[in-house]
Amino acid sequence: MSPTHQGPSTLLVTLTGKDRPGVTSLAFDTLARFGVDVLDIEQIVLRRRLVLGLLVSAPRDWQRLRDALQEVATALDMSLEVQPGSGDNRARPQGRSHVTVLGTPLPSAAVAAITGRIADTGANIDRIERMARYPVTAIDLHVSGTDTDRLRPLLAAEAARQGVDIAVQPANLLRRGMRLIVMDVDSTLIQGEVIEMIAAHAGCEAEVAAVTSAAMNGELDFAESLRSRVALLEGVPESALDQVYDELVLAPGARTTVRTLKRLGYRFAIVSGGFTRITDRLAADLGIHYAAANELEVVDGRLTGRLVGDIVDRAGKAAALRRFAEQLGLPLAATIAIGDGANDLDMLNTAGLGIAFNAKPMVQRAAPTAVNVPYLDAIMYLLGITREEIEAADAAAGITTPAPPLD
Repeated sequence: MSPTHQGPSTLLVTLTGKDRPGVTSLAFDTLARFGVDVLDIEQIVLRRRLVLGLLVSAPRDWQRLRDALQEVATALDMSLEVQPGSGDNRARPQGRSHVTVLGTPLPSAAVAAITGRIADTGANIDRIERMARYPVTAIDLHVSGTDTDRLRPLLAAEAARQGVDIAVQPANLLRRGMRLIVMDVDSTLIQGEVIEMIAAHAGCEAEVAAVTSAAMNGELDFAESLRSRVALLEGVPESALDQVYDELVLAPGARTTVRTLKRLGYRFAIVSGGFTRITDRLAADLGIHYAAANELEVVDGRLTGRLVGDIVDRAGKAAALRRFAEQLGLPLAATIAIGDGANDLDMLNTAGLGIAFNAKPMVQRAAPTAVNVPYLDAIMYLLGITREEIEAADAAAGITTPAPPLD
């Protein structure tokens, strides 16, 4: 409303002190007596300390309102600040992003450097939220005033210098809607490489591991290297694949990630340069909706050393992501890809959010986002889901999660 009297048109009210039930209610009861309009509001609680900020229209007798609020603050043993102003300041700058920072630990120097680079662009940090404090520290910065595409390379370079992980995403409805997550399998969803585990049964694990490492670092053509590695598996009994599956170790947080995001309506796919005999069982056991991988030829109960059908290589992984998104009727902007090797790069760069997870150095440099903590469920912090929300969902389902460390 537009006041017709001399004096401020708005009041910025800030209450600070120990959190307790009823603080917000008492503040608004007082404001209601003066008939003011609420123009903006922000409240945070940090270690049981409350900060409540209110931007309200200023009544004619705004000093009386200030005195009434001071009585409330004194009764609650809280600090009060009332700043008269002009205009409601509700217009938000164009260009809004979520900047998520992860560290183990998260040094203050890293936060200072990242916030400094944001300031360098002329952007503003409107809000900071803690997403998790264990086993990693994760914070989410709401940034306005500059384009996401301008922020991303600048902050990625700073994060690399500081030894922390960072993701920069546009602040839009896609972050809250149904999304498709497409994951690599070897060294992403699971620990280790399946082909090396099979090679152990053929007595050529070291030879296969050397070729795998070169291929994942982008030093060899993936399809050619895969054929040469599979050729070494000739004669391995088919039963060895079941033994390999029983020996698989999921990445820490893998089950939590799939379980939690499925509850929220997300869809999952695994796309692997590995083998269908493994990925199909993984998909069934974890409740994953789609799977694509290579098929090993088996004759008379033994591997022939050949593959059947088209090879799922670097281009094949990106094509699978597009195919699954199309089947779900989702735009590519609503997809998330996670992988670690050079053959994942097309997929990572095709997705709306591509995450290099504990990836090879060349993949980290080329991918839009890198996460180097060993916990796969850390990706949920990039999606705006807090650790507390994850644990609450597990508790509702009767699933026990480890207790956080004592402060």
